[in-house]
Amino acid sequence: MVRDGPSGGGAIAAPGACAHNDDGNRDFCVLAERLTHDLACVLERPDLRVIAGARRIGLDTALERAFVVRAGGMVVLGAPCLRKPACAPVVLRHALELARLIEAVPDDGVLAGLCAARTAALFAELDGPGGPPGPPSRPWWHADMAAVAPPGAGRLRQIWAELAGLQPPVAAGCVDAGAFDRLAARLETLWPLLGPAEQLMAEGGDARLAIDPATGLNHYGSSHRPRPWAVTYASSTASSVSERGFAGAEAARLRLVLGGLTGDGARVRAEMVAEVRRRIADHYGMAGTQGVVLAPSGTDCELYALALAMLGSDGHPVSNILLAPEETGSGVPLAAKGCHFANDTALGAQVAKGGLIDGFPADTLLLAVPLRQPDGASRAPAEIDRDCIALARGAWQAGRHVLLHRLDLSKTGLLAPGLEMLDGLAEAARADGVPVPDIVVDACQARLDPARVRDYLDRGWMVMITGSKFFTGPPFCGALLLPEGVTARLREGALPAGLADYCHRAAWPALPAAQGLPAGENVGLMLRWYAALAEMTALREVPRPVVRARLARFLGALEAAIDADPDLRRLAVPHPARPPLADAWDDRGTILSFFVRDPLAPLPCGDDFVSPEFVPLGLEPARALYRWLNADLSRVVPEGADRVLAGQLCHVGQPVPLPHPMLPGGVAGALRLSAGARLVSGEPSHDGLLPDLRMDREIADAQLVLAKIGLILRYWERLVAADPVQTYAPLPAMDTGPPVILP
Repeated sequence: MVRDGPSGGGAIAAPGACAHNDDGNRDFCVLAERLTHDLACVLERPDLRVIAGARRIGLDTALERAFVVRAGGMVVLGAPCLRKPACAPVVLRHALELARLIEAVPDDGVLAGLCAARTAALFAELDGPGGPPGPPSRPWWHADMAAVAPPGAGRLRQIWAELAGLQPPVAAGCVDAGAFDRLAARLETLWPLLGPAEQLMAEGGDARLAIDPATGLNHYGSSHRPRPWAVTYASSTASSVSERGFAGAEAARLRLVLGGLTGDGARVRAEMVAEVRRRIADHYGMAGTQGVVLAPSGTDCELYALALAMLGSDGHPVSNILLAPEETGSGVPLAAKGCHFANDTALGAQVAKGGLIDGFPADTLLLAVPLRQPDGASRAPAEIDRDCIALARGAWQAGRHVLLHRLDLSKTGLLAPGLEMLDGLAEAARADGVPVPDIVVDACQARLDPARVRDYLDRGWMVMITGSKFFTGPPFCGALLLPEGVTARLREGALPAGLADYCHRAAWPALPAAQGLPAGENVGLMLRWYAALAEMTALREVPRPVVRARLARFLGALEAAIDADPDLRRLAVPHPARPPLADAWDDRGTILSFFVRDPLAPLPCGDDFVSPEFVPLGLEPARALYRWLNADLSRVVPEGADRVLAGQLCHVGQPVPLPHPMLPGGVAGALRLSAGARLVSGEPSHDGLLPDLRMDREIADAQLVLAKIGLILRYWERLVAADPVQTYAPLPAMDTGPPVILP
């Protein structure tokens, strides 16, 4: 999914002038004699275009300030933006925030100015810690406004003296003797809510969400800013937010800030959490929000499911039966035992990974059912079903309560165990006179029709979903959906005390068992969900037959391209076995996993490249390939190489470790190309393309990924020596040094 150019956004014009195109979207009116190419590129940034909306933006070369916001809301950039275009993104972000806040609270201009300054300072940190060489390129007050706590009254007065000239004059009463003491008190409350959406979305999770300022990416190689120049088919792992999703999160962020500025913050935040829960419930056809629990990740969902199984166990210890833990989230096996799955929690508590969470018993037993044979081939469904039955029977005969998972789907698209077996298991439990096992469906990939989720809930099963896989929302945003019978358990008893380090009360139904959780809201999780809900809404507007047709066309073309490439070997995965559903799109796999030939291994023999001598990359080399796909390699490949292809950023699913017969004693790494919701509803950067042409473009983009894999294999040893890093944008935008020169 690669973007050709901008769509929509603010209008750049001389002060007082602005142009419109026929469809009502404002165009950039570039003053060619004044505006440098670098500044024009800054003004085209997708994140800034979303924020600018229809705002008029002018340029005044006689203005020696970085910018001013006029009384009518127009932003005027000054000469410093031309002299130092590298500083222009921060200047424009500051100006846009200030203009919006002044419009929202016109009688509270000083507070608006200080709040906008904090957002600008944090935005500057996200753009990189250093700035260009030479004299300081950022205002002195940035350090104060980016700090963990707000400055004191005296320092705020000094900062305001620097900021006052950027906006219309304020009333004298706004800066009287006690004004800055009052402002300092208000900022104490507002401070955690202030900042750019892309920073706030990285909060309320764990360390994997943190953005590295040097690369602009998180642990997953994705960004909370739009990245439309990158070819992205990474929905099996994590996607960068689209302009659509970013706009959803940004609108929600502004709503939060305005609520705080008007003194109504607590009510607004509570309403927004309730709205997220309601919209998730609506998407899956649920009656009301009592059955929706918000979770920072799919792994947190696992923890919550265990807690709810404990509430229904009548005091018996729980046996938790996982399907293919190696093909679920890395922390799931720990969470399934009631243990900390990272060294930090979503609410910022520092914990000991692997340690038992307070309130979860030490006698929880984790049982695993593999979905693959030792050589990596898929096991027969009947074998998997028999294993599940045997483990469940053994558990309840030992006086234990059973929590059994149905995996829908695994990292490579496997679905198990079967529905008939699960229905029969309930009958067997009743026949043995024991409680029916709890079933939780791990549907965190969300590659299923909402009608399937509704059916699972009607069967009395819990369902784990996320907005960050198939839906292509930002990582992490999860939810555990509860049937009425499980929701009823929350009407008495209490959740484990240790969950207070993981979630707020507002994320749960307002029932007695959740009252021990802390008050408040996970703002980062809320914003991530608003981004995901924008994608879910767009997908829901596409008729089911169209969804099916678009997926079939894309996946068929990509399967053929992988199969025709001698450097690749597609992993055989059966299509999901599901009950009939009219025009179903979820009865074929949407994750294409494949091995990549090891370029240092001997080539296959014979005329047929489907030779068993195909030797795949091991896990660590596959991880390197995954990173290099997402890096600009144009400075590394030699002259004569396709440097345009080398510079193309390609983001795919992280390699899955799998056994392979040609790597005895080791594991291969299977890369994944996935079709996500954005492919169906339309990548926002492809606006204007007719549906058929857009799908042609998607197929061509996916083939670019395969072509870049071939390029990487040709220059493998050169790349091993250089080990280029992933970056948010291509070079030279992220360039901080000279070209890489290798012998």
